Amino acid sequence: MRNAFVATVTSLLDQDPRAALVLAEISETLFEEAMLRHPERVVNIGIMEQTMVGVAAGFAMEGFHPFAHSLSPFMAERPYEQLKLDFGYQGLGGTFVGVGGSYDYAGEGGTHHSPADVAAMLAIPGMEVLIPGHPREVDQLLRATYADGRPTYVRLGASKNDEPLTVAPGRMEIVRSGSRATVLAVGPMLSRSLAACEGLDVSVIYATSARPFDAATVASVAGRAPLIVTVEPFYEGTLAPVVTVALAHVPARYLSIGVPRAFIHDYGTPADLDADLGLDAAGIRRRLVDALGS
Repeated sequence: MRNAFVATVTSLLDQDPRAALVLAEISETLFEEAMLRHPERVVNIGIMEQTMVGVAAGFAMEGFHPFAHSLSPFMAERPYEQLKLDFGYQGLGGTFVGVGGSYDYAGEGGTHHSPADVAAMLAIPGMEVLIPGHPREVDQLLRATYADGRPTYVRLGASKNDEPLTVAPGRMEIVRSGSRATVLAVGPMLSRSLAACEGLDVSVIYATSARPFDAATVASVAGRAPLIVTVEPFYEGTLAPVVTVALAHVPARYLSIGVPRAFIHDYGTPADLDADLGLDAAGIRRRLVDALGS
């Protein structure tokens, strides 16, 4: 997904004289050619994430469409105050791309874990939050939002679905229909959710956008299958506020399957942690079967 992001942003820098990119060392070598072609609009300010966001805000105030990029904990959490005030409070547009959430860099420990990033971004009024589930969806979402005048957080990770879908901000796709539950699979959780639902009488809908949120589709499907289960690649319950608003007039039970709200002290690959935390297909199926049985 990072390579897809680099390809799209490099293309936009060539095509749009208002596109700009601010880096804080991370992925700097991937943008070497873009930096040579557009030294006035591609800036690496060093390991200073707060300053990176401030410089991006300066670009935005001058009429540019800035991108800022780092690992997810250094993009969403370390410069949170700057994102909240420089962009949210001032109503500036910019695209903030984090990679590695929630624990792609599992071996680096807590400094590189970021299961709280989406919750933090949703706490900033007006911040769009996008979670593509396949590299080929990255280009669609970036091009649809980068110049819309609003701040947007884009969460990229190493996990991906088997196949891409045609996606757009604020639109969900109904992948399969059933009558006993509605499974809302977020970003890279779709393929494993479909595997977990094999043989179960449940609907599956696919979301790549936490804000804007397709409340109409969720409510229409949940009205027929009133147990709603979100399968989230970040802290479980992160989407509860937006889902409950969408279901305000729909009688429904709600369950979240996501990263448990506890610090992760185990090491291994991301797949190892998925299995340990119950976020592989087998773990998701166990939670679903228990919920359906109740």
